[in-house]
Amino acid sequence: MAMTLRLPDDLDARLTERARREGRSKHDLAVEAVREALDRAEPRVEDVLAELSASDAEILDYLK
Repeated sequence: MAMTLRLPDDLDARLTERARREGRSKHDLAVEAVREALDRAEPRVEDVLAELSASDAEILDYLK
């Protein structure tokens, strides 16, 4: 799906320079950055369960 992304001049300059250095397109770098940001923002079930198990260990032991 097409989308227009308007960046502030300073970010566009940094993105342009990085794309030039890496021999990649600004589009590819932007897609990669969005994908990585979304992946970091989504809690993983395993991580949530591990955190709950650690924080609620006493309660879980009581319920066994």
